[in-house]
Amino acid sequence: MHFRASYAIFLRYWYLLMSTPQRLIQVFIWSVFDIVLWGLVTKYLNTFASAEFNFTTVLLGSLLFWQFITRIQQGYIMVFLEDSWTRNFLNVFASPIRISEYVAGIVASSAFTSAVAISFAAVVSALAFGLTLPPLIVPFIVISLILVIFAITLGILSTTIILRLGSSAEWFAWPVPAVIQPLVGVFYPISVLPGWAQAVALVLPPTYVFESLREALAGGPIAWEGLAVGLGLSLLYLTIAAWIFMRTYRWAIRAGAISRFGSESF
Repeated sequence: MHFRASYAIFLRYWYLLMSTPQRLIQVFIWSVFDIVLWGLVTKYLNTFASAEFNFTTVLLGSLLFWQFITRIQQGYIMVFLEDSWTRNFLNVFASPIRISEYVAGIVASSAFTSAVAISFAAVVSALAFGLTLPPLIVPFIVISLILVIFAITLGILSTTIILRLGSSAEWFAWPVPAVIQPLVGVFYPISVLPGWAQAVALVLPPTYVFESLREALAGGPIAWEGLAVGLGLSLLYLTIAAWIFMRTYRWAIRAGAISRFGSESF
């Protein structure tokens, strides 16, 4: 694997962002909208809360970490679809680049833009709503790692759907985080879910993250056992997603389906 090839994919998307203001704006705008909306909600809820409990820390802090899922997954799809929308996909693979190098470039691009967006959202949260997170550096690093790995997994699975069904299937990929969010307890414990939903939640890595995060933000202990389970599940799902993507890619090559991404009909 040559990192220069992956860096070239990263640079291509970087130049696209820098040359087109509307692409650059979308990196920030959705995160800010979410922060402002939930920031106002938590500010209202704090008027009913006791002095010991701060909705801003618990809810807005959880939302900030949820941004890892949405921004990275959608950033991953965006880089992939840019090549589809500009009919550049076939040009990329006509060059001597491996699929692993291409995927690594997409991961780097989405991780970078997501880091910028989340950092900006954190600043807005702190300045506009006074969000302060407890100084739990190691737990927050582990939590972020689990969420990043799972977000990349969702990105790979989303692009697999698009690769298998064509560019028009992108509408199956965009709402994936929204479908998962109610099941992983971002803003509430999973104990409030019905029994079948709790069973689903227990096989999703973010569930263990947000259950532990909620306790930490409320001043409780870190559930390291839960985080270990979440990390293990994230790595397992990433491996499975990579395997599915590679099989789908090889199918697209053999069946000629990859040529759809260079067709004028798309």
